[in-house]
Amino acid sequence: MASTIREERVSIAGPWITDREAEYAADAARNAWYSNANMYNERFENAFAEYIGVKHAVTLPHCTSAIHLSLAAMGIGEGDEVIAPDSTWIASVAPISYVGATPVFVDVEEDTWCMSPEAFERAITPNTKAVIPVGLYGSMPDYEAISTIAQKHSIAIIEDAAEALGSELNGAKAGSFGDTGVFSFHGSKTLTTGEGGMLVTDDQTLFDRILFLRDHGRKPGDRFFENAEVAFKYKMSSMQAAVGLAQLERVEDMITRKREIFAWYQDRLGALNTIKLNAEPAGVKNSYWMVTIVFDESTGLTKQTAMEHFDGWNIDTRPFFSPLSSLAAYAHLDTDALRRQNPVSYRLGAHGINLPSGYNLQEDDVDYVCQAVQDLLAQSTK
Repeated sequence: MASTIREERVSIAGPWITDREAEYAADAARNAWYSNANMYNERFENAFAEYIGVKHAVTLPHCTSAIHLSLAAMGIGEGDEVIAPDSTWIASVAPISYVGATPVFVDVEEDTWCMSPEAFERAITPNTKAVIPVGLYGSMPDYEAISTIAQKHSIAIIEDAAEALGSELNGAKAGSFGDTGVFSFHGSKTLTTGEGGMLVTDDQTLFDRILFLRDHGRKPGDRFFENAEVAFKYKMSSMQAAVGLAQLERVEDMITRKREIFAWYQDRLGALNTIKLNAEPAGVKNSYWMVTIVFDESTGLTKQTAMEHFDGWNIDTRPFFSPLSSLAAYAHLDTDALRRQNPVSYRLGAHGINLPSGYNLQEDDVDYVCQAVQDLLAQSTK
C-alpha cells in the first residue's frame, strides 16, 4: 500500500478542451441560425470525411443512432441475422434489436480483443446480412480477413470505430473499412462533442437513404413536411458540431497525447508477465483510447477485486466489458453454450479493467497508478 493515499481521485477518463472549442461553440450559439443554421455541421462533416478518407459524413446525436441508421438503410430487419463480437458495449448491438433482426455473438482475438475472423466465418448462415466488427479500446480488427469473408458471402460491414478514432491499419484510418463507419463523441472519447456521433460512407445510395431516414422520412428539399415514411429524428446541434470541429482541428495532437500516456504505462508495466496491455500488431497504429490491463488467470485476480483495490487507492477504473451473452438483457440466450463457444470473451470479461486514461493525466499520476498495480500483484502472490 502507498505510504500516502491521494486525496484527489485519479479520474478514469475525460476530454481535452481548449479556448478554441469554447470560441467555436460561442460563435455557433450566436450565429448558427437562419440561413447559417448548418454552417458548423457542414464544416465538421466535410473535415471529418476528409480526415477518415471517405466521401460522406453525417453528424448524429450518438454512435448508437449511426448503427441504427446503417442497419435501417441497408434494409435489415425481421428474420435477418447480424454478427457482432461478444466483447463490446451493448450500444454496438442494441440497434440490431431495434430493427427486429437477431444478434449473433462470436469470440474475439487473444491479442487485439477484436472480432475473430474465424469465429465470424463459422457463424455465417443464409440469414446473415451484416457484421459489426468493433475497434475495442482503440484496437483494430483484422479487416483484411473480415472483408474477404464478408465479400465472399455478400455480407455488409458496419465498422464500429466508436473507440478507435485515429487508429490505423496499414495506413488507412479506422472507420474507412466498412460499408459504413460509425463513431462516438461521448465525453470520455478521444474526440468529444459532449454527446454525439458520426456516420461515414463511400456509398452514395446508402448516404442518401441515411439522410432521408434521419429526418423523419422527408425527401430532400421538402418544404411542406410531407413525410414519405415513418423514420427517425437523429441530428446533432450546431453547438456540438462546433466543438467537434475544434477538436478535429487538434486531433493529431490529441492522439499523440493518448499514445504518450500509453507509453508511460508500457514503460512501467510492459515487462510484467502476469498482465497484458493493449496490443499494437504489425501494420497497426493504436490510438489507445482506453489503457487496459488484463490479469493472467494465474494471479487469481478478477476485475471486481482489482477495482476494489484501486478504489482503496482513490483511483477510478472501469471493468472490461462483460460478454454481451452473459448479460440479463440477453437472458433468453444459452449462456452456457456461448461461454464454451466464446472462451476468450469470457476470460477477458472476468479479468480485465481499464486504467485512468484521461487527457489530464501527468506522468506522476501514471507512476501512482502503476504503484497500485504492483501492490495488487504483490498481494496476489502472498
